[in-house]
Amino acid sequence: MTSSAMPTYVGMPAFPDAARRAVADARLRGNLAHATTTIRGRRAGAVAELADWPALREAGKQIKDHVLANLGHYLPLLEEKVTAAGGTVHWARDAAEANRIVADLVKATGETEVVKVKSMATQEIGLNEFLAEEGITAYETDLAELIVQLGDDRPSHILVPAIHRNRSDIRDIFLRAMEDAPEGLTDSPAALAEAARRHLRAKFLSAKVGVSGVNFAVADTGTLVVLESEGNGRMCLTLPETLISVMGVEKIVPSWQDLEVFLQLLPRSSTAERMNPYTSTWTGVAPGDGPRDFHLVLLDNGRTDTLADEVGRQALRCIRCSACLNVCPVYQRAGGHAYGSPYPGPIGAILSPQIRGIGSDVDASLPYASSLCGACFEACPVAIDIPEVLVHLRARAVEQGPRHPLERVAMTAAGWTLRSPTRLGLAQRAASASRRVVGRGGRIRRLPGPLNAWTETRDAPAPPPESFRAWWARTDGGREEGNE
Repeated sequence: MTSSAMPTYVGMPAFPDAARRAVADARLRGNLAHATTTIRGRRAGAVAELADWPALREAGKQIKDHVLANLGHYLPLLEEKVTAAGGTVHWARDAAEANRIVADLVKATGETEVVKVKSMATQEIGLNEFLAEEGITAYETDLAELIVQLGDDRPSHILVPAIHRNRSDIRDIFLRAMEDAPEGLTDSPAALAEAARRHLRAKFLSAKVGVSGVNFAVADTGTLVVLESEGNGRMCLTLPETLISVMGVEKIVPSWQDLEVFLQLLPRSSTAERMNPYTSTWTGVAPGDGPRDFHLVLLDNGRTDTLADEVGRQALRCIRCSACLNVCPVYQRAGGHAYGSPYPGPIGAILSPQIRGIGSDVDASLPYASSLCGACFEACPVAIDIPEVLVHLRARAVEQGPRHPLERVAMTAAGWTLRSPTRLGLAQRAASASRRVVGRGGRIRRLPGPLNAWTETRDAPAPPPESFRAWWARTDGGREEGNE
């Protein structure tokens, strides 16, 4: 990985090439189709139970927009409340600062191991890899994250990081990499869960430092909130002596009344549950109860720049539910690894280029990783208009991103042709004449030479036998066509 604002996986090609490899993997496509179809169906049922879902969705959108417009008020308020409750707040401008802060805090305890709650923020900054370079081992305790970590793999889904693995894959990983995996381990869900439970129990009981992300932070009390389904997160939040939480600055809600909206939106959109099994909240430290030392790292890492973009800022409403992934036809076929970022799917296609900037082939290609069908917008519980942001970022990619050397020549030639009706007519006749050469079965599947860059990722219809202009002239606007 690089040491930029957010990791770009080393060796990862641009999305079209990565997606082509993924689509060729029938087993991956099967795993993804089964998982996303199941989750999508359950979510639709859970959402349909609430008659006021549209009103909740609008409320979530407005609360998030209000917070983003008033971060200058709510962030200092949160710091004041956390500090008053006995916590310590740290500010990190980027991934490097956040990683340095966490590593130094762990070293100050004298420990070399930490247990972790599943966290997108720590994936975003590449914390595990940084801690490893500092001689600190981070143990993921979420089951799916554990599978990814033991498999020396990368997560491919925001909510279900090992969604690309099936049960037999997981059994093989456990037998290969889990030192205390039971002999004769089967691939039944109960057996795999029991093996993970026994493996993690020893980590929970021995770890002195826990690291977490944050789903929400209530500004007027300084309370932090983590939602999860397994209870492993709560073990990490309560058993260690020191707790370090890393939080994107946009995770604030003003009050507990506002939190009530998201406690309905998030579980139904992510796991299709009316209420998630574990909602952990904590405010600073309390003598005799939980960690004795608490640190909150407030992470910017490109969010201020994103906030300055009037169209792109809506990506900061995201509550990491992953509903957009499960309805996306592109994600369902290409999987999460093709996005080259901890944030896959439609939300990753708009978030990663804004956090990292459109300077690489990977990031310049992500706004195009969509059919613009709009399913992601319909599914988003906080109404992020992802297609609008994708189109906006495509324009930015054209202006700022890397470009094929022939693209400018082609666009110049196209402009020269379109400015003259005579030249356009000649070009249309030439295209019609070439249809038998470049088109097969009515489709153009591969253009010759450098023009192949256009057809690498798409088919195009073959040119018609004659242009509309030619047809109009020949038939006098259609009046003579019936006499032919």
